[in-house]
Amino acid sequence: MTNKLAAFFTIVFFLLQSMTVYSSTAATTDEQFETLANQYITEFLKMNPERATGLGEHAYDHLLNDYSLAGIKKSRDFNESFLQRLKAIPLDKLSKVNNIDARIMRERLESNIFGIDVLREYEWNPGNYNVGSALNALISRDFAPLKDRLASAKGRLEMVPAVVAAAKANLKTPPRVHTETAIAQNKGVINLIKGDLQMFINQAGMQTELAPAQKTAIDALTEYGKWLETDLLPRSTGEFRLGEAKYRQKLKYALSSDMSKEDLLKRAEADLRATQEKMAKVALSLYPKYFPNGNEAAKTTELSGKQFAIKSILDKLAEKRPNNETIVAQANQDLKETTEFVRAKKLVTVPSEPVKVIEMPEFARGSAVAYFDSAGPLEKKNETFFTISPTPKDWSDARKESFYKEYNDYMLEDLTVHEAMPGHYLQIMHSNKFKAPTLIRAIFRSGTFTEGWAVYAEQIMAEAGYGGAEVEMQQLKMKLRVIINAIIDQKIHTAGMTEKEAVDYMMNEGFQEEGEAVGKWKRAQLSSTQLSTYYVGSVEVNDIRKAYEAKNKGKLDMLKMHDAMLSFGSPAPKYVKEMMNLN
Repeated sequence: MTNKLAAFFTIVFFLLQSMTVYSSTAATTDEQFETLANQYITEFLKMNPERATGLGEHAYDHLLNDYSLAGIKKSRDFNESFLQRLKAIPLDKLSKVNNIDARIMRERLESNIFGIDVLREYEWNPGNYNVGSALNALISRDFAPLKDRLASAKGRLEMVPAVVAAAKANLKTPPRVHTETAIAQNKGVINLIKGDLQMFINQAGMQTELAPAQKTAIDALTEYGKWLETDLLPRSTGEFRLGEAKYRQKLKYALSSDMSKEDLLKRAEADLRATQEKMAKVALSLYPKYFPNGNEAAKTTELSGKQFAIKSILDKLAEKRPNNETIVAQANQDLKETTEFVRAKKLVTVPSEPVKVIEMPEFARGSAVAYFDSAGPLEKKNETFFTISPTPKDWSDARKESFYKEYNDYMLEDLTVHEAMPGHYLQIMHSNKFKAPTLIRAIFRSGTFTEGWAVYAEQIMAEAGYGGAEVEMQQLKMKLRVIINAIIDQKIHTAGMTEKEAVDYMMNEGFQEEGEAVGKWKRAQLSSTQLSTYYVGSVEVNDIRKAYEAKNKGKLDMLKMHDAMLSFGSPAPKYVKEMMNLN
């Protein structure tokens, strides 16, 4: 063997050795992360029994979270400990799936610490102490024999006084809107215990076993309600606005996006004008159909021609509307029609799992008109619900009429698209099929992607012709709402936007009914940054589509593209784009 040949083989040997060592190191790093992540999830579920139930882990169904200051400190130390351990793992040595999940985990840990240290909602948000969901989760899904679930409910009922005690000890000077909402929701929790829960107790014949625990919980909540009204409400003088610094940081965690607050506002205001222009074109195309002989009111209006055309058509479409007695059944029918449309147009693969349209539980009302409630990723039996809230009982007839003008027949179709098909329901069913070495991505879904997809779902249905120009008008109106939500979200919390300014903006720029605008003002006060996830998510999902089209030189197979987009679980859009190799 020549010296050159011997040297060649020596180099090859050392290269192979280096590759083996690197491969071993990479595998070890992945194992380190997976061990850490799985340990975190195990302890997280144990420390958060209410969340565990929702996710489908039922070992802690008889417990409630520890809301005491000691429990909050324990949670803070827990998150800090895992954050430091995660930082010790070199992310660049992880597989692509684990690398993304590690970044998701890090964001979540940092967000949790920020929430405890800076936001400190346990001091000013009485809504944090609402146990309604924890109780309802045990009876709304048939995941175990009824008697077993009621035995767990008994344990949670017995712990209600401890939650009330923590609330009374921790709450200082909340914003008034938070306390008022908590008062209404607390009544809903009491009604849940006396109503739906009692119905299941009677069905199981467990009245004697649960009566003492029911009395304990009802007495504690009744006393708590009085305390909220007589003690906390008078001192509920806190500021609901987050302010610039807190809002900016919370927005970063809420969006998991590189889009800044300023870029968001600039893009939203440009999209607002473009959407209004498109809406005017659709309205003008419908005008001869609905006003074949012209519109006499046009002679006296102060609105511009385009504004008047939009408002005139929206008013006409609002004449066909549901009511409190018909809205659930109507949404059910809409769901059947949207499902068949998606399947026929081959927009995206339709799941086989069932979804049920139900009336929103009373304890959950007060901030949203509808929501999608899916079984958790750990749940063995998959039950999903599309919930709709009727108008509050104390609303005037005029306010109710205004609400249903907003949620007319055509808007209800669009809402069904958003919440169910092919929106939240379809996306989550696809998401549940994704498997990774850890459950990080399954447990910590991105609101930006889930809400962004749902808004995008409205868009693709309108593009495909679902419901004709009438539904497209409502889709564009909903898009205006999504854009405006992002604008007022930051202007309310960082720029002092008043109720009048916000309501006027929603009604004049977004053509919203007064009832919807007033309700959104309340929601904006109760939440912050969440309203921005819809707009930013829809923008970034559309950006994924544009990148996909560019990569495929304009050749677009909607079914293939959408199935691919939904195949990675529910991470933030930036991670979906990365997994699709579109960066």
